Amino acid sequence: MGQEVDPQVFTREDRTAFRAKIRQSLDVFSRMLRDATFDAARPMTGVEIELNLIDDEGMPALRNEVVLEAIADDDFQTELGQFNIEINIDPRALDGEGLSRYEKTIRDDLNHADASARSVGVNLLMIGILPTLKAGHMTASTISANPRYALLSEQVLAARGEDIAINISGAERLSTTSESIMPEAACTSVQLHLQVSPSEFAAYWNASQTIASTQLAIGANSPFLMGKQLWHETRIPLFEQATDTRSDELKAQGVRPRVWFGERWITSIFDLFEENVRYFPALLPVLEDEDPEVVLAAGDTPSLAELRLHNGTIYRWNRPIYDVVGDRPHVRVENRVLPAGPTVIDTVANAAYYFGLVKALVDADRPLWTQMSFSAAEENFTAAAKDGIGASIYWPGIGTVGVSELVLRKLLPMAADGLHSLGVDSTDRDKYLGIIEQRCLTGRNGATWQIDRFRALYEHAGTDRAEALRAMTLDYRERMHSNEPVHTWD
Repeated sequence: MGQEVDPQVFTREDRTAFRAKIRQSLDVFSRMLRDATFDAARPMTGVEIELNLIDDEGMPALRNEVVLEAIADDDFQTELGQFNIEINIDPRALDGEGLSRYEKTIRDDLNHADASARSVGVNLLMIGILPTLKAGHMTASTISANPRYALLSEQVLAARGEDIAINISGAERLSTTSESIMPEAACTSVQLHLQVSPSEFAAYWNASQTIASTQLAIGANSPFLMGKQLWHETRIPLFEQATDTRSDELKAQGVRPRVWFGERWITSIFDLFEENVRYFPALLPVLEDEDPEVVLAAGDTPSLAELRLHNGTIYRWNRPIYDVVGDRPHVRVENRVLPAGPTVIDTVANAAYYFGLVKALVDADRPLWTQMSFSAAEENFTAAAKDGIGASIYWPGIGTVGVSELVLRKLLPMAADGLHSLGVDSTDRDKYLGIIEQRCLTGRNGATWQIDRFRALYEHAGTDRAEALRAMTLDYRERMHSNEPVHTWD
């Protein structure tokens, strides 16, 4: 969820000063993009995975502080809800056996963490939305202890001026309200980070936007929320609505949402940070002592803390990141499209598909995004979230096409070429992209398995709905630990 902040009350003067500071920081960032040397000699990748906590019966376990104390590893951190934690995997290059190393690292870390969690009666689960979540698990009283989360919830509700409304219509319909942003905690994601040079950032971001729909479709894993079967990737509308600071009147006026696909192709990373400053008022106007102009004039690297904090409260599905490591600035794309799970090997396969495909698109003679409108990319994104692996989308030169057919015939070969150009070992490349291929051939991903298993229990075996969801969750956990790709699950 970003930088930590202390509990506090913000004044009008705080907001005025913060606006001035982020505008100053934006000017400094512009000069840095023109004159500074950014770290991009050996592009690095990174992975973050958000996890749910459940008890032995498959129900949410509101015990993340106890679990983190048992794990005792700084790579694991709190998330918004007391039933969430997050793991950050150390950045690395993909060349050679980088994908296999990711899988081994993630499996080792999660196995250790799960053993530690089980010592205090809790289990870890990688899934987009926990099927056994109920409204009572998502209240202001279940927000994690980190003061940032309660403060953020207060500011979202204050900006909105009314309770948050959740309305999602899919196979079934859910309509409810919340007095906090806690429904957002139901969304557990995988974030893929790709460090690039500032000059290449726009191409990588545009490429990421064009393929986001295909990522969603083949990786969908969130069909249930509060007992209802909704979209194949219900995280998308839920996250959009749970952090929406706009009343209906502001929506009608065209005010942009804070969870945002965007509205145009870009020419520079600066375009996105400039939009942040122009369109979005501060939620957390926390001021630091650093004067970025003085730091830059002295030949040092400014942290631009205010600009980064503000960026962390605008939830683009592909978010721009500015960061400083060892006094060297860098920029990266944070791909936030994917749900967690179902297994580690599926997660790495999703990462291989993304990293390889964006590389191929960036290297192509004619950029794909010049051949389609931005609105078409957004419509594809929504269609994929609704219908998952069975979705049909628009693709340049083809027209309307099923996602599985598009991935099999066109995108997987491109992803293979992209991984090859990144120096990925051919065995790794074929192993992980082969998993994506089999998902498309079988039509089975996390969402379809959950739906089929639930229906088998609920409709055919006559199990009570809540009990069917609980039993399905326990079956899912068992298969998750096998680390067999989801397309092989019975």
